[in-house]
Amino acid sequence: MNNVIMRKIVVTDAYQPLADASLVGSVTITCAPGNAAPVAFQGDDGSDVPWAAGEFHSFRSVDLATIQVKGTAGDVVTVVGGTW
Repeated sequence: MNNVIMRKIVVTDAYQPLADASLVGSVTITCAPGNAAPVAFQGDDGSDVPWAAGEFHSFRSVDLATIQVKGTAGDVVTVVGGTW
């Protein structure tokens, strides 16, 4: 079944996943242009990978539960795509 994925994640200063349970889809992840500071994504080696305000990247067949983000409390990351 094909489903649309559209979510807004308000980041905190601790890592949090983009989904609470396994959710595999093809999505574009965007850091809101109005964010106060870069958002850190947890890299595959555990390091912080900073994304600037307005930065976005597209991913195919990724499990959103495995992607962790943190940043300045109140900044926003959006996820838009689907499970096709």
